[in-house]
Amino acid sequence: MNIFDILGPVMVGPSSSHTAGAARIGYITRKLLGSRPKKARIGLSGSFAATGRGHGTDRALVAGLLGMKPDDMRIPESFAVAGQEFEIYNTQIKEAHPNTALLDVEGVDGKTIVVQASSLGGGRIMLNELDGITVNCTGSCPTLIIRNEDSPGQVA
Repeated sequence: MNIFDILGPVMVGPSSSHTAGAARIGYITRKLLGSRPKKARIGLSGSFAATGRGHGTDRALVAGLLGMKPDDMRIPESFAVAGQEFEIYNTQIKEAHPNTALLDVEGVDGKTIVVQASSLGGGRIMLNELDGITVNCTGSCPTLIIRNEDSPGQVA
């Protein structure tokens, strides 16, 4: 634990878990996608669904997808800045952390990614699933993610 775990992140408020953590989830999803998002469906589960609008969770997730970090003063205006299609809906994800989002994103290059991630508080996050595969990754350290697609008919 360090001093920033106690004080919390430098961020646009009001909440380190609902705003800063959500922005980090969106930001890491954009990095994993590898391009600018064209469309996004964002499911909010648990506390994110119950209080997300009031805490700016929806705007923070979209801001992160746009490449904004938790301290970007444009987060509250992210919907206007977006210029992309996005849908935000409430969902229930069984056995998920109370602050969980499910992002189904398509990039301008046609690539897609589905990310399930949770905000743990203090701006910290945990990626839970990537394209349906269970992972446990915080994004706080360099992490190598290899996405391999075998060609049909190839034998390893």
